[in-house]
Amino acid sequence: QVQLVESGGGLVQAGDSLRLSCSASGRVFSSYTMGWFRQAPGKEREFVAAIAWTGGSTRYADSVKDRFTISRDNAKNTGYLQMNSLKPDDTAVYYCAADALGFNGRLSSRSGDYGSWGQGTQVTVSS
Repeated sequence: QVQLVESGGGLVQAGDSLRLSCSASGRVFSSYTMGWFRQAPGKEREFVAAIAWTGGSTRYADSVKDRFTISRDNAKNTGYLQMNSLKPDDTAVYYCAADALGFNGRLSSRSGDYGSWGQGTQVTVSS
C-alpha cells in the first residue's frame, strides 16, 4: 500500500484555476498508476483523470478534457491535477488514488481498481 495525501483545494470563482497535489509515501509510488476522482454532495464518486506510472499516458473524463491536466513527478513522489476554467459543476471533494497494477500499463477509470486513497480535498467553485 502507498499512503496518499492531497492538498491544494479551496474556494474559487468560476473561470479560476487551482492545482491539486498528491503526496505519496510508503511503497514505490513510481510503479503505480495514479488517478484523480471526485465526489459531489449526493452523487457517486466519479473518475476525473489518470496517468500511467511512466507519465507517458493519460486518460480524462469527457467533462474535464481540455480543462484539466494530470501530471506526476516520480522523483518527488508527487502527482498533480491542474484545473483551469473551473465551473460550479466542478465543486466536489477530490481524491487521489493509486493502482498497484499500474506497472502492467493499466489506466483504469474504475474506482474499484485503485487500492490506495487519500483523504480528499474540497474544491468549491462559486458562480
